[in-house]
Parts: sequence; C-alpha cells; structure tokens
Amino acid sequence: MKKKSLLFASLLLLLATAFCQGGSQTVLPGAAQTRLYLPALKGKRVAIFANQTSVVGNTNLVDTLQRLGITIKVIFGPEHGFRGTADAGEKVGNYTDAGTGIPVVSLYGSKRKPSAADLKEVDIMLFDIQDVGTRFYTYISSLQEYMESAVENNKPLIILDRPNPNGFYVDGPVLDPAFKSFVGMQPVPIVYGMTIGEYAKMLLGEEWLSDPARELYHQERVPQFKLTVIPCANYTHSSKYVLPVKPSPNLPDIQSIYWYASTCFFEGTVLSEGRGTDKPFQLFGHPTLPNNLAAFTPRSKPGATAPKLKDQLCYGWDVSGTPQEVLKQIDNKIQLKWIINAYKLFPQKDSFFLKNNFFNKLAGNDVLMQQIKKGVPETDIRKSWEPALNNFKKIRKKYLLYKDF
Repeated sequence: MKKKSLLFASLLLLLATAFCQGGSQTVLPGAAQTRLYLPALKGKRVAIFANQTSVVGNTNLVDTLQRLGITIKVIFGPEHGFRGTADAGEKVGNYTDAGTGIPVVSLYGSKRKPSAADLKEVDIMLFDIQDVGTRFYTYISSLQEYMESAVENNKPLIILDRPNPNGFYVDGPVLDPAFKSFVGMQPVPIVYGMTIGEYAKMLLGEEWLSDPARELYHQERVPQFKLTVIPCANYTHSSKYVLPVKPSPNLPDIQSIYWYASTCFFEGTVLSEGRGTDKPFQLFGHPTLPNNLAAFTPRSKPGATAPKLKDQLCYGWDVSGTPQEVLKQIDNKIQLKWIINAYKLFPQKDSFFLKNNFFNKLAGNDVLMQQIKKGVPETDIRKSWEPALNNFKKIRKKYLLYKDF
C-alpha cells in the first residue's frame, strides 16, 4: 500500500507539471509538492478549506489526500461552495460531499469561521484556495477568519500556496477601515500583489487578526498554533500564471481575471457587469446608454441564474481580446476610464450608483464615488491614492516569499 501511495504521489506531481505553466519555467503550486507537507498530515485528523480550485494536476486535493491515506474529518467551503457552482453571494448550506462522504461546512453565509465544535476532532488545519489577487474577492476574507479560528482553537495551520494571476502589480485605493466589510477587511489596495501565503504572513505579522486571536498569539497561550506556508516552485511576481481551473463561475478565463480589478466597480452600479454572458467583467453596459455602443443581453445561466438586467438588451463596452491584448490594455494599472465614461454617458446620474453604497465597499472609501461624480480627472484620482499606496508597498515587501516584479 505504501508503494502505491508513493507511486500515486509521483503521478500527481507529473500531472501538476503538465497542467500548470507559468513564464519560462513550470510553476508548481504548493499543493503539488506533497512531499513537503504529507509528513505533517500522516496520522493526523485533518480539516481542509478547499474548493474546485484545490487541485493537484486534474484531481481535487481532497480526493488526492484520501487516496494517500490522510484522514479528513471535515471540509470547509467558501463563497460558491466546495465544488464552486453557487452564484456569487448565494448562501450555501452544510451537506455531505457525495464524492468523498466527508461533511462539508459552509463558511459563507450565516457562519464565516469554524467553531470549536467543528474542530473538536481535528488535529491540524489545511488551507488550499486559488485567489485572484483583488481585495474584494472574498477568499482573503475567508482566509483571515480561518486563520483566526486556528489561533483561537490552538490548531496548527498549513497553507498550500498558489500563484497570484494578478500578482505582477500593485494598484488602487487602500481601504479605509471605516468601510471594512467581507469584500474588504484590511487596509490594502484593490490589487495587492501577494500570494495567499504571503498575505497570511502579513495578517499575522501586522497584527491584523481579530482582537481575541491577536491577544492569544501574543500571550503565547496557543502553543500548538503554527503557521506553515508551503511555497510555490518556480514562481515570481513577474510570472503570468494562467489558472488551470476557473476560480468562480463568473471568472471563466484569464481575461476576466485580468479585468476583474477594473470592472468589478460596475457591481456597485445599475449597469450590468457582464454576468449572464460569456464574457463576465469584459462586457458592461445598460439599456439606456447610446445604442451605437457594443450590444449584449444578459441571460440566466449556471453561476448567474438571475443576472442584473436579465433578458434586457444592453449597450456598453466589450473589452475582450486575447490575454496579451488584455494585458496591454490594463498596463499594470486599474483602469478607471470605463467607470468614468459610463457615468458621463448615463442619462440619469442620480441613479447610476446603487443606493446600498456597495460601490463604496468595493472602493474601500466614499471618496472615489464623489470624485467620479465631480468629474475629477483619472490622473488626479490616481495621485490621491499615492500616499497610502506607497506605505502599503513598504509593508508588503516585508512578507514576500518570491522575487518581486
């Protein structure tokens, strides 16, 4: 049996090598390097935070670990669920995973962190989720609360690091703590240029965890807690890593992932951000915009069953293209011109932004909305970000595990 497990692990490594290409060298996520973390899991009862991106080659990590003889007591699932099929914001309940027979506890909805009862029969916690490198993508918020639970329940935590597909630049307004929410919990810019493992080290090092977790950690009352990051191989912050699995239903390709930091702002407006089309976050518009613009109609589809402006003909912009064309358009910056132009052309400006102020949560402040309304030039908006952005860049440098861009 031991020989079979070793053979299986070797096969998984080969598969990972085949499927994960990045730059001139093959990038290996932490999960693919089983030899670095399997010894810590052997004979232990494991809790794992995972979803459909938690793969080794083309096999889910949970299935992989089961075949290698690891005892998994519970799976925790983030937004979109363990198998990654739920709509954005959809509340996912607890259930038993049909493929493995392991209980799945949702950490998106009424419950956002594991309880003491969830971890009663657990010896060690594992985290393996593919992030996309933007502050409002909720997986880093889930990471923080999972870390806090590990500290508060005195459990060691292993993070299997994964490359950041937007890890080659840093940009955007730094979040004002007054606008803290699950789509932005810490004073970081929209694009923070860190892997999930680097971000975890920053949360711990900058003392950004909850007050109870921070107090326990400082008083050394959690002797079992230890943060271990299994790093990626052959990754740098200059790598252009293309994800082998879509991280959520409405980020189906690398082009959507590249545009997400710039066009997710439309989620805080009455405009469609392209959900319900084949190009989410690459198409955006509204029925009342000029009809000489690009036309599209959002439809109900898996992962976007009730998209904004469903079945309505919209006019707006199509910024799709090849990955290389999109990278050139973005130019290592959040592109504000689309949200600025859309506001200028929108006929009923007092109804452009949603009344729930979700736009301010995405921006991380209430300044950007006012700047857009007042017609402040993009260059001046960007200058207003610089002081906080430069301070964050200094903090970021302390926690990097990989060569910077």
